[in-house]
Amino acid sequence: MEIAELVPQDFHGVISLVRGDQVLFRQAHGYADLANRIPNTIDTRFQTASAGKAFVAVGILQLVERGQLGLEDTIGTLLDLDLKAIDPAITVRQLLTHTSGIPDYFDESVMDEYADLWVDYPNYRVRTSRDLLPLFIDRPMMYPAGQKFQYNNTGFVVLGLIIEQVTGVPFDTYLRDNVFLPAGMHRSGYYELDRLPAGCANAYIYDPARDEYYTNIYSVDVKGTGAGGAFTTVPDLERFWQALTGGRLLRDDLTREMMSPQVDEGIYGYGMWLKRKAGGGVCPYFQGSDPGVSFLSLYDPEMGETLTLISNFGCNVWKLGKDILARSDS
Repeated sequence: MEIAELVPQDFHGVISLVRGDQVLFRQAHGYADLANRIPNTIDTRFQTASAGKAFVAVGILQLVERGQLGLEDTIGTLLDLDLKAIDPAITVRQLLTHTSGIPDYFDESVMDEYADLWVDYPNYRVRTSRDLLPLFIDRPMMYPAGQKFQYNNTGFVVLGLIIEQVTGVPFDTYLRDNVFLPAGMHRSGYYELDRLPAGCANAYIYDPARDEYYTNIYSVDVKGTGAGGAFTTVPDLERFWQALTGGRLLRDDLTREMMSPQVDEGIYGYGMWLKRKAGGGVCPYFQGSDPGVSFLSLYDPEMGETLTLISNFGCNVWKLGKDILARSDS
């Protein structure tokens, strides 16, 4: 079956499969602006939710490479914050690997809807990582630092704050200058939803009660933080993989470490998930999900292939990605 036949008719977003510089499949579907019938294109900028954790991880590892930071450095020594009940001995490594136990402002093990965060704390107040502090700073530790792996959004908010503390510039400015621009990702960045540049897709949520779609502007942070929220394009994501695996962002040993198992479960490195192939080998990938947003980008080192799927209607990119990979493996 051809890849085009696997794509649902109601899919909105972009799908791309490349091997090196060769495009094997690339299509844009649906609308970037539903009301005005503006279509998605290959170069549309999409929200990517937690995809930003990979960018933050690269930024942190760059500071490690330059000797400005250590993986065993603790938040108590790095941050000028009253941590209250949060363990000051939490390390940078534990934040990168979701093993810190730091209180999670959006604990995905017990919360289903990200939009629920803004019932009592308006989302328009979140324009920096520091703006999220009231959502977790007064909470107790979830478990002792280093005890186990549990996906944690707060950990990467704190990593964003560490980048700012060490470099003296906003984390998104640092990532622009040290990750996006060196990788040639000129259509990527962290933008405020009420100040979007040209070419950005709206993200849409379906309302079954009214049988219509509405945008997610009241459902997510107005501007992305260390936990996620970058806007990017499919070609820019492919440039990211090329720059990362080509040694243009990190030393080879740090890149290998980032894309190797760092937790007992073997499923996570630094800012990236790991998928074991049936015949052996590991494929690093990163992903994101927010109201109206779904994202997946996977790199196969053996094949030299990158598969990226982004949807601005929250379509099931994981099932579609699995179907495409099953076809590619057959």
